Amino acid sequence: MPLKTCCIYSTGVVSLLLLIVGISLILSNVFPHFLQAIVKKEIVLKNGTDAFEAWENPPAPIYMQFYFFNLTNPMEVLDGDRPAVVEIGPYTYREYRPMEEVNFQENGTKVTAVNTKTYIFQRNMSRGPESDLIRTVNIPALTVMEKFKDVFLVARLVADYMTSTGEGLFTTRTVGELLWGYEDGLLKALKTLSPGLDDVFGLFYKNNGTNDGEYVFFTGQQDSKDFARVDTWNGESSLNWWSSDECNMINGTNGASFHPVITKTETLYMFSSDLCRSLYALYEEDVKVKGIPGYRFVPPSMVFANLTVNPANAGFCVPAGNCLGSGVLNVSGCKQGAPIIMSSPHFYQADEKFVQDVFGMKPEKEYHQTAIDINPLTGFILEAAKRLQVNVYVEKIDTFSQTGNVRTVVLPVVYLNESVVIDDASATKLKTIVLEENVVENIPFMLIGLGILLGALFMFLMCRQKIPESTAAERQPLLSS
Repeated sequence: MPLKTCCIYSTGVVSLLLLIVGISLILSNVFPHFLQAIVKKEIVLKNGTDAFEAWENPPAPIYMQFYFFNLTNPMEVLDGDRPAVVEIGPYTYREYRPMEEVNFQENGTKVTAVNTKTYIFQRNMSRGPESDLIRTVNIPALTVMEKFKDVFLVARLVADYMTSTGEGLFTTRTVGELLWGYEDGLLKALKTLSPGLDDVFGLFYKNNGTNDGEYVFFTGQQDSKDFARVDTWNGESSLNWWSSDECNMINGTNGASFHPVITKTETLYMFSSDLCRSLYALYEEDVKVKGIPGYRFVPPSMVFANLTVNPANAGFCVPAGNCLGSGVLNVSGCKQGAPIIMSSPHFYQADEKFVQDVFGMKPEKEYHQTAIDINPLTGFILEAAKRLQVNVYVEKIDTFSQTGNVRTVVLPVVYLNESVVIDDASATKLKTIVLEENVVENIPFMLIGLGILLGALFMFLMCRQKIPESTAAERQPLLSS
């Protein structure tokens, strides 16, 4: 066989082999699995890894924004009218949240740590100074009234004290006082009866420069799915605030980290000490943050749905059987008995009655939904916004004239937006990983493309090889004549 013909047929054989190999690689997912195996090995909570450094001291700036609801008609509310509020904010703080007291256990399969959070006020990113005044419900007074409403003697003393000092159901305080604490006259007076009582109140009192307790995390060394998953919190593997074992479970991570190789079909679990419970998020859509592809996960409405919609939530009704409705969570049991109700901002995804009960509520998905954008290969957070609203359960208490004829209502006090966007340095590193991922995952398609090109070349050469023979046959009769 002439060398030229041999080369032509070799081109055809190579073309066929490339097509077979490329298609086989696509069907078997060899390269994606290989890349995922490398990533799983690298993303472990272990000294010296990028994942550990990012977990221990998050490089991206985290901001906490507070939006207060200023009550505009307190006298009318005491007469039974619907509360009217105006949103005021944001008041923005830079949040620092390093992991401290880090200690590896059980051959590096678990790690203990406390997550200390510090907040620094950012005046240039805020509506006004921390001295801005906000009129809202008097939470300490309402808590005391609820606690002693059936204890006649104490209730009488409390009512007399409130009358003599002019203290009522509503109060006007500065932003700084409401957030970080102020000495409350009523609590100070009660301290004489109960020396162990703290006479300072603030929505986030003792939360600045402190931590919420000791966590034990899985490092992901044994199973990548366990990366940063909470094993115990404050020495306990479950909670005790709710009335069912399912609701008391501590599931998932603390929401700051997620395991690598995330799919669109899985459920991401998180434990939130702010909410006193675990929750989950589901895939919503593909996104891009700073040019990096990601999946957006959001908590569905079923997470906070009433038991009539989601029977699994029956345990969140406290006391047992006392359910307020969808979209709200009574956390008084883990907030020292204060009548605190948590929800999404502006009662987003809550029952319509909560929106209608307070004039000024305008729930919007874009501004009030909690969302987490995650790079699916590495599990790194690209952008996130945790949005929660603190409300107070207000009702008329016959023992106390200070409550007037107030209607029963879940009154919003403040909502927070804890947000983060991946920093440029981390984004650059992640873009390199994404580029490598694209190259590796496209190798089979490159082989198929090369195979098609060689196949086309093979067909061209075969056709060209036959042209001289046909041309010679056509010319032979002309020569003989």
